[in-house]
Amino acid sequence: MIPRFLLAFVLHAALAGAGYSQEWFEFSGYAMDFPVYQQLNNDLARLANTNRDQFANVGRVRLRPRAELWTGGFLSIEYEINSVYFETPVNLHTTSEKSRRQLIDLTWNPVSAPNHSLVHFVDRLFIRQSLGILEMTLGRQRVSWGTGRFWNPTDLFNPIGPTVFSKIEKDGIDGLLVKCFLGSLSDLSFVYNPEETLGKGNLGARIRTNVAEFDVSVVGGKFDERMVVGGDFAGNFFDAGIRGEFLISSSNDHPEWNFTKYVFGLDHQFTSDLYGLVEFHFNGAGKSETSRYELNRLLNGEIISLGRSYILFQSMVLVHPLVSLSVISLSNVRDQSGMVGGTVSYAWSNEFTVALGGQLFYGDNLSEFWYHPKTLYLRADIYF
Repeated sequence: MIPRFLLAFVLHAALAGAGYSQEWFEFSGYAMDFPVYQQLNNDLARLANTNRDQFANVGRVRLRPRAELWTGGFLSIEYEINSVYFETPVNLHTTSEKSRRQLIDLTWNPVSAPNHSLVHFVDRLFIRQSLGILEMTLGRQRVSWGTGRFWNPTDLFNPIGPTVFSKIEKDGIDGLLVKCFLGSLSDLSFVYNPEETLGKGNLGARIRTNVAEFDVSVVGGKFDERMVVGGDFAGNFFDAGIRGEFLISSSNDHPEWNFTKYVFGLDHQFTSDLYGLVEFHFNGAGKSETSRYELNRLLNGEIISLGRSYILFQSMVLVHPLVSLSVISLSNVRDQSGMVGGTVSYAWSNEFTVALGGQLFYGDNLSEFWYHPKTLYLRADIYF
């Protein structure tokens, strides 16, 4: 009943805000629709006893009311409604369960038919209080660490895989964030994220500052019963941007959890119309042999990559003031599988955008990207 109550509250607040304007209340959001065509791998289609050609449609509405409660304190809510039609639910993030970093289940699935699902869930619900140099946020919130564009080893809360095209919001986590501002470019953050019970969870800290025009951070803590330490940086290298991250994980009880991850990237705005990026990712938690890939952990959302070494290229071109083109090439260096994708976007107005995109996966049998279906999709976004 909690999600229904919150939905009623959000709608009431939205209607109230639409009637008259007040400084203490803000309301925004967006709606989008994804018609998707997917062509499954021949072997997987036979194994699943289903058609190779599949169609799906994902509709999403996200409502974002925000209200000032008192001086320095405000309440923020983000309520999302997903409607999904599918022949086979392949490679689409449409879960009706809470994520692994959420303590309380705030999902509601009023329709769960063989080919249609309607899911309501609360993805943000927090109170934030500012007290001079101190800021505290309690509740379901977004905590995003790291400087990488497509991989974030130091984002231990809610990373998104580079092949996911149907999800743009990182899942909120339940917890307490305390941030202390040490100066205009420096701060210290502490995060506690309970899991299963309030007494058991993840605890992390991050200190960020600026050194010689480089933003530098150091992180550490205990996550998933293992100790981690890492850091990131971002700055300029001549006319290019340069950034990187690293993470070291250690566990005395589970030697298999001892690993190192890192990301290194360069990007450059060649002209006002042309942008390019290259990013390399070493995933020490991955496996070198395809026979050892941990597909069950990938499906459970515990990891986002199976292999060890990846390289990604991206190019973005402004074809017209209203039309942009983005092309991505992603490769698993060891098993030689990968993905080539692209998107053409047309900004109809400041509030309305349409796009056509696709993903083509390649690789030998049982390689990482061999499982993924070829995809063609339309996307329409309306912001309000």
